Amino acid sequence: MLERIEARLLEGALHISKVLAAEGFRVYFAGGAVRDLLLNHRVTEIDIATAAPPDVVERLFPRTIGVGRDFGVVVAVVGGNNYEIATFRSESGYTDGRHPGRVRFTDARQDALRRDFTVNALFLDPDTENIIDFTEGRQDLDRELIRTVRDPRLTFGEDKLRVLRAIRFACQLGFRIDDPTYDGVTLFAHELFQLSWERIRDEILKILGGPAPARGLSLLSDSGVLEAVLPEVFALHGVMQPPEFHPEGDVFQHTRLMFSLARNLSPTLALGVLLHDVGKPGTFAFGDRIRFDGHAELGARMAEDICRRFKLSGAQIQQVVRLVKDHLRFMHVRQMRESTLRRLLRTEGFDEDLELHRLDCLASHGDLSNYRFCEEKLRELDQEALSPPPLINGHDLIALGLKPGPIFSKILQQAEDLQLEGILTAREEALSWVRKTYGT
Repeated sequence: MLERIEARLLEGALHISKVLAAEGFRVYFAGGAVRDLLLNHRVTEIDIATAAPPDVVERLFPRTIGVGRDFGVVVAVVGGNNYEIATFRSESGYTDGRHPGRVRFTDARQDALRRDFTVNALFLDPDTENIIDFTEGRQDLDRELIRTVRDPRLTFGEDKLRVLRAIRFACQLGFRIDDPTYDGVTLFAHELFQLSWERIRDEILKILGGPAPARGLSLLSDSGVLEAVLPEVFALHGVMQPPEFHPEGDVFQHTRLMFSLARNLSPTLALGVLLHDVGKPGTFAFGDRIRFDGHAELGARMAEDICRRFKLSGAQIQQVVRLVKDHLRFMHVRQMRESTLRRLLRTEGFDEDLELHRLDCLASHGDLSNYRFCEEKLRELDQEALSPPPLINGHDLIALGLKPGPIFSKILQQAEDLQLEGILTAREEALSWVRKTYGT
């Protein structure tokens, strides 16, 4: 079984196991690595569970990181890989909805019983390759079931992040959440506010950027999670759209359908899809037909608020806001001036704009003509055609006798427009145009 793990990753884990075993400590591979091995999935990291306390781990391995030493967790760096080594423990006294107030070192059985879901509570003995299963986790793998190890009210009451993890694992593995566990998810959905926004963000992005984002969005909505942490998106329910453009239904159904056509989205594109129509409830109007005038602009402002709530980086916020604000520009690409079009096509991150537009079309009217037009233009134009070296600069304008000021930006942009449209092709032509236009 272990031969299916990438050699260097396995080599480091076996080294740790041998070192700890030589000191007389029981050692198991734990959690996700064991689950993924049994499912024939790729193993990307190996966590170690052991009877060795943190101070012993730190003494035995020269490169360690005490990320959770107070909770019995030390990361050892071996062969360029990080291995989380956790001492067998039980936990109690949760007060902040996430972290235990008391940790007691114990044995493997008690360690398994403290874990979140049965499929994550499996151990593997690296010497014998035997599976140690205290919670019927292997049976739940066969049944394709996400089930809490203990009473769901205890599991979710201790750590609210497990509410989101239940949904993520169901989507990631394609499993069903068992009924009592799902009842626990819905019971504690509105207590997620006890968590940091970074934790909430990371789990939601893993769900929406994973292999089953449409199912994830439905579970987030049906369980009450979406209403609790993203009420602006939950408000998309029931917002009807003009059927001639959106035969698929209301705005939420449209958004869900977009996710059903996507897989493994980047964080910014996942949020772009989620939020591209978030301004529609606030701009809904009915006259000759249903309209949402200004919804992209309102949506961009709302998206910025949400991204800041999620504590994204400045660059990520800028990209998501731009995706939302610009998603309607594709309606006009074939009528744009050549300079305007080329500036759009050379926008940093434009591949995400294009993919957002493709999903938007496929989840509504199905017309991909503007998408194909942009694709053809990108094939036709190389980078120099999209961003040619400028023919003139500010020093040239000063040499022509112009006084520096805001007018310089206007002149240089106009000159670039004419260059992108093929009207100006050489420096002398550009200088002549400035003299003629601005009387220098």
